[in-house]
Amino acid sequence: MSVVEQARRARDAAEALAVATRTVKDAALHAMADELVARTPEILAANATDLAAGREAGLTAAVLDRLALDLGRVAGIADSLRQMAALPDPVGEVVRGSTLPNGLELRQVRVPFGVVGIIYEARPNVTVDAAGICLKSGNAALLRGSSSAAHSNAALVAVLRDAVAGAGLPADAVQLLDAGSRDSVKELMRARGLVDVLIPRGGASLIRTVVEESTVPVIETGVGNCHVYVDAAADVAKAVAVTLNAKTQRLSTCNTAESLLVHAGIADAFVPPMLAAFADAGVTVHGDARVAAYSAAVVPATEEDFATEYLSADISVAVVDSLDAAVAHIRRYGTGHTEAIVTDSQPAAREFVARVDAAAVMVNASTRFTDGGEFGFGAEIGISTQKLHARGPMGLPELTSTKYVVTGDGHLR
Repeated sequence: MSVVEQARRARDAAEALAVATRTVKDAALHAMADELVARTPEILAANATDLAAGREAGLTAAVLDRLALDLGRVAGIADSLRQMAALPDPVGEVVRGSTLPNGLELRQVRVPFGVVGIIYEARPNVTVDAAGICLKSGNAALLRGSSSAAHSNAALVAVLRDAVAGAGLPADAVQLLDAGSRDSVKELMRARGLVDVLIPRGGASLIRTVVEESTVPVIETGVGNCHVYVDAAADVAKAVAVTLNAKTQRLSTCNTAESLLVHAGIADAFVPPMLAAFADAGVTVHGDARVAAYSAAVVPATEEDFATEYLSADISVAVVDSLDAAVAHIRRYGTGHTEAIVTDSQPAAREFVARVDAAAVMVNASTRFTDGGEFGFGAEIGISTQKLHARGPMGLPELTSTKYVVTGDGHLR
C-alpha cells in the first residue's frame, strides 16, 4: 500500500477519533496495554530477529540495548499506556473564552491535529508511546521506524491495531509505514494536505533532513548540545554533583549535558574534583588549554568538540572569564534544548535565565530534568527545540491545535 493511501486511511480514522469520548479512548489504551502483555512472546520473537540482524550488521552495544525488548520492558511499555489513560484529555479543553460586547460567545477550544507522522530511529518503545499519545489526543498516527527495528515494530503495530479495533475505534488510527524503503520517508514528507504535522525523533542528521526537505509542517525535536555553567558564586560540591548527574545519569538522551563551562574565578577549586569525578565515572574530558593544565588526561578540545552532541561518555569543558563569555559560548554552540547554571548568586541566576535562549533553563538543577514525566506532564512525544506552536516537552496538549467556536443568536455584522 502506498504512503498516500495509508495517509488517506489515516484521515478517515482521524475523523472518528476527533469525536471519540475520553471513555472510549482510555478503554482503547487499556486494551492496547493488555494485548501487549498477552502477546509478549510474539513481540519478543520478532525483536530477537531484529537483534540477530543487528549484531550481524555490527550495530553498537548502545544501539542494540535501545533496540532490545524483554519481559520487563514490554510490561513497562504497557504500563506507560495505562498511565496515559489516567491523564486528562486535552481535546475539548477551553483555552480561553469570553462574551463579546455585542453578545457573541467566544471560545477557543483544543482540537486534534488530525494525522501525525512520526519518523524515528531504533527504539521500539517509541512505536507504542507515539501511537498511544496520538490516540489519546485524538490523532491518527503514521509511524515510520528504522529498518533495524522493522520486525519489532511490525509485531507491535499488529498488536496495537487489533486492540484499537477491538475497542471500537478504527484500526487505521495506528499505521506503520514500510521501513525497508527510503521512498516511504520521502512520500511522507511530501504528503502535505494529507498529513497535518510531522515529528522527527532521532539524531541530528535525521532531524535536519526532515526539517529541510519536508513540505509537511514539522515540529523540530531532540538535538541537545546542553551546557552546564558553573558560576563564580557556585557551591563546589553542589556543582560537581549536578554536573556529574547531568552528564552520567544516562548518556544517550537529548537532555544529557555535553558541555561544561567553568568561571575562571572558581576553576582552581572546582576543576580538579570535577575531573576526578569524571575519571571515576569513565568520562573522557575534551578540554581547552586552561582545563588541560589541570590534568594530562584531558584530551585537547577542537572546535568540533564544542559543537558535538556526543551521546557517549565524553564531555567538552572550557574555562570562561565571565557570565557574558558563558552566554556567548552557549549562543554559539547550543541547540536551544536545555542549559543550566549552578550558582548561589540570585543576580547571576536571573541574568542567565533572561539571556540564554533555550526551551528549558535550569538553576542549580541537572539538565536531565527536561522531560515530560519529570515536569509532571505525563506522556511526551519529544522535546521541541523550536519556537512555533510548542517548545519544550511535548505532552498531550502540545499534540493539539485550537479552533474558535463563536455562538450567537442571529447576530449580523
